[in-house]
Amino acid sequence: FGLWLPGLRLFSVLAQAAVIVISGLMVRELGGGRMAQSMAAIVVALSPLPLFEGTEFQYTSFDYLWWVLTAYWVIRLLKTEDPRWWLAIGAAIGAGAQTKYTIFFFAAGIFAGLLFTPERRFFRSTWLWAGVALALLIFLPNLIWQARHGFIYLRFVQAIHARDVSEGRADHFFLHQVAHCTNPFTLPLWLAGLYGYLQERRYRLLGWMYRVPLALLVLGQGRGYYLGAAYPRLFAMGAVMALRWLASPPQRWRRVLVGVLFVGFSAYGLGAAAAILPLASSGPLMRMALKHNDDLCDELGWESIVQTVANIRDALPSERRANVGVLVGNYGEQGAIDILGPRYHLPVAISPVNSAWSRGYPVPTPATLIVLGSSREWVERYLTGCRLAAHVVNPYGVSNEESRDHPDIFVCGPPRMPWPAFWQAARRFG
Repeated sequence: FGLWLPGLRLFSVLAQAAVIVISGLMVRELGGGRMAQSMAAIVVALSPLPLFEGTEFQYTSFDYLWWVLTAYWVIRLLKTEDPRWWLAIGAAIGAGAQTKYTIFFFAAGIFAGLLFTPERRFFRSTWLWAGVALALLIFLPNLIWQARHGFIYLRFVQAIHARDVSEGRADHFFLHQVAHCTNPFTLPLWLAGLYGYLQERRYRLLGWMYRVPLALLVLGQGRGYYLGAAYPRLFAMGAVMALRWLASPPQRWRRVLVGVLFVGFSAYGLGAAAAILPLASSGPLMRMALKHNDDLCDELGWESIVQTVANIRDALPSERRANVGVLVGNYGEQGAIDILGPRYHLPVAISPVNSAWSRGYPVPTPATLIVLGSSREWVERYLTGCRLAAHVVNPYGVSNEESRDHPDIFVCGPPRMPWPAFWQAARRFG
């Protein structure tokens, strides 16, 4: 699809659409009728996190799908007692591990559930171990890459976790479960689902698959959305429990209560959609989304930044234009220069951030650097002859990471130290 954003995001939309459908299928496997299936699907569709994940082409959009798909396969396994479902479970976990490592918290929940329920009998099944082998086989390229790079992820996650804790991103974990991962008006529904799994002997394993990741993430100070994909399966059982409850007399007040909750979660869900989704290109709806969705704000202004960099390059004396590089401070800037820069004949971005660092710096090395995403203190510490060349301009007047946190663009000479030493010192995670 080239640079057509709807085409890129189509895959995230399809992933979340699949999550909604699978949520209804889980209800069917648990014995719920069409009303319960529709209830679970609508509740998932109107939860803030799935709404958001459909707007971004990023790993969390697909991580969410793998968690939900794995839970569905587990339900099929427990219902049919056919151990061949372990192959499907292993494939989903392997794909999830290739997407985001937090699925190992989920896998720990499955292991604990097997250990502490009668389903421990599956430990004697060759199908379970075949599923484990399949998961490892799918994950193997990732593991090999980590081994070849000194398991750099451990350093990366330490840096990112320290940043998250220091900036308060790991605060209010339980509030995030209620207000962001789910819809506050659905709290009784997913609590009923958790209760249902713990009460029904056949599906007690699913209760462990929620409690263990919850405990691990709380103890490890994980961010609230890490557990978000655990809720569709709770909604599934919750819908089954709710419809059973409604079927027994007296029904009048129960139907009133359900009606209030339905109106409440529908209103909250529609409000969340207006706060998350870019439903309009201008006006009150656009302003509301920009006020509440920081990620949407960070999507704006990249074309202007790249054009500003190109203008700075074009204003240099001809002898300096011939050997210029663009040094960036985060992966957003790297993506903008690499994707939007070719139309301005800009060179590939030089980035010491995350895995881009391992790609190294250009040889021959540039004599002039256009630097964005770094502070004046940093450029003066590491680079020579720096001058302020421009500020990041945002045509929408929106405050985002680029315009707020590092708005200065510099023109500098080469590093104060040899390039190999500079490259080691410049490495960062973000």
